[in-house]
Amino acid sequence: MSESSRASDAPPSAAHIIRTSFVTEESVYGVILVSGMIVVSGGHGDSSWRVFWTVVITVLVFWAAHVYAGTVAHHGFDDGRMIGLGDAFRIALRRSFGMLVAALIPSAILLLGATRAIPDPVAIWTALWVGVGVLAVLGFIAFRRRGASLVMQFTGALGTAAFGIALILLKAIVH
Repeated sequence: MSESSRASDAPPSAAHIIRTSFVTEESVYGVILVSGMIVVSGGHGDSSWRVFWTVVITVLVFWAAHVYAGTVAHHGFDDGRMIGLGDAFRIALRRSFGMLVAALIPSAILLLGATRAIPDPVAIWTALWVGVGVLAVLGFIAFRRRGASLVMQFTGALGTAAFGIALILLKAIVH
């Protein structure tokens, strides 16, 4: 067996899984969706428990819709080959995984508030600021893997994080 065929038979590394499943547009969208849901539901004085369930249910619905849309979009004739329904579903499932992963950290923080480990307002604001941090990391990694300079990597991180900051400003202004 040649070296190249062994490499292709090897299971994907953790870095490869993170790069292809988490550092995606779906992940960025997922963090922004979660932050937006926190702003909307947390702005009505809802408890962390209620905000947590609002976020979880909304993310699951958006994720299911994303998987469905991806399956429909990939099913059929694509790039000169036929893609069956099962393959289209697996492609969509893999691509949309980041949307679910992106919701884990803010949801865990909301759960800390729901269990009274931390006060509700602290949980809600911390989840929003952690979302900004996650967006910054996603932006940084995305620019880094494209070989951008360090200045551009930080610029990309700041630009991506700006979406989360915009939602925090919205929460501060509106509520």
